[in-house]
Amino acid sequence: MARWKPGTRERLVLAAVDLFAEQGYDATTVAEISERAGTTKSTFFRYFPDKRELLVAGQAALSELLTEGIANAPDGATPLEAVAAGLDRASSMMGPMNRELAPRLAAAVAANAELQDRDALKSVGLAATITQALKARGVDTVSAQLAAELGVLAFKQGFSNWVEADDDSSMAAHAARALNALRDAASTLG
Repeated sequence: MARWKPGTRERLVLAAVDLFAEQGYDATTVAEISERAGTTKSTFFRYFPDKRELLVAGQAALSELLTEGIANAPDGATPLEAVAAGLDRASSMMGPMNRELAPRLAAAVAANAELQDRDALKSVGLAATITQALKARGVDTVSAQLAAELGVLAFKQGFSNWVEADDDSSMAAHAARALNALRDAASTLG
């Protein structure tokens, strides 16, 4: 084995998702993930504190991009327009690997209560990130929280639709359509 191969983090995530799909989350060890990725356990622990954290690989970057997009939304943008700008910016990190891994990762999460809990915490964290970014723009707390929840739901729906799409459309387009549909639905609630 070479002393250093590029893409170690990605190889670890790919190996873990494949192993989770093949033998289940509980039956998969860090040693097996490391071996499949062509690394050592110590290398694994340089990237992730434990195997649960593989689920949120990239969450910090996603949160940063959401915050950037919201902060850079035009002056006078409504809270949902600022969320749309955040979703557009965050969607830029979604590439072919995300699209390829999504069904396998979803199956692993569906099969394990611990992973379902971790996935729920990820959504809570994204909503908190969006809320704080909107409050930094001067949006009141209640409006920021509501827009953040709609933003997280739009991201999840947009991502799911993008993964299932049979075309070359962008994740950003799917997230924007999902946010618009949610905005329209919210206006009918009275």
